[in-house]
Amino acid sequence: MQSVVLFKIFVNCDDTPVKKIRFLKIQFEGDLKPYEIPAFRGAVIEKAGRENVSFHNHLSDNQFLYGYPVIQYKTIGSNPALVCMEYGIDEVHHFFQRDSWAIHIGDRQIDLKVKRLQLEQYVLQVWDKTFSYRIHNWVALNGENYKKYLELGSELEKERMLEKIMVGNILSFAKGVKWEVNKPISLKLDNIGQAKKISYKGQSLMAFCVRFRTNVFLPDYMGLGKGVSHGFGVIKHERNRGSIKHD
Repeated sequence: MQSVVLFKIFVNCDDTPVKKIRFLKIQFEGDLKPYEIPAFRGAVIEKAGRENVSFHNHLSDNQFLYGYPVIQYKTIGSNPALVCMEYGIDEVHHFFQRDSWAIHIGDRQIDLKVKRLQLEQYVLQVWDKTFSYRIHNWVALNGENYKKYLELGSELEKERMLEKIMVGNILSFAKGVKWEVNKPISLKLDNIGQAKKISYKGQSLMAFCVRFRTNVFLPDYMGLGKGVSHGFGVIKHERNRGSIKHD
């Protein structure tokens, strides 16, 4: 087995209080369709052992460990992938210590072989500049706030509501990795694509593809919103975009 291992450190030069975060992307060989991510997740959970809660955040059949998932299941390109952060990096060994990494997706077997492993360390803080992103299949609305969203009278009001929700999603991520946000977060949605219906845990929900700018640095392939451990709400940087104008 041959894999590529990279290590990067992203640092800050001012004296603003910061939080350092470890971030691990594991990309496997093989093909995985986006709709197969829940099956991939289930197979990895079974292989790692259900007693290892970080893989699924279930304390029991009826009890959940509410919080930001530190092990997330994705596709990178067309490959299956795991994204782990902070203590999720320490927990993922429960999968890799197994004698076999073979899993079953439906009626086919995938022998997971590491294609690329990338370990990074980022500095989380609220910056004086902004970063541009796009987010794919962002599940921003639950049943309750979806009704509120539909009742809003203008597109501008809907946009402002989505901006507030995304700031809340970033704060949930911050809480999950024990980062204390000490400055206001600025965020602007630049483009909201046509919403589409997706199925998540038996519910029909709306997913958005959005371009946005914020003064928080966010790692590529982390998730925001509902269903991040199932591959929803994946963000990636966009280069050479303008900054938010501050009043």
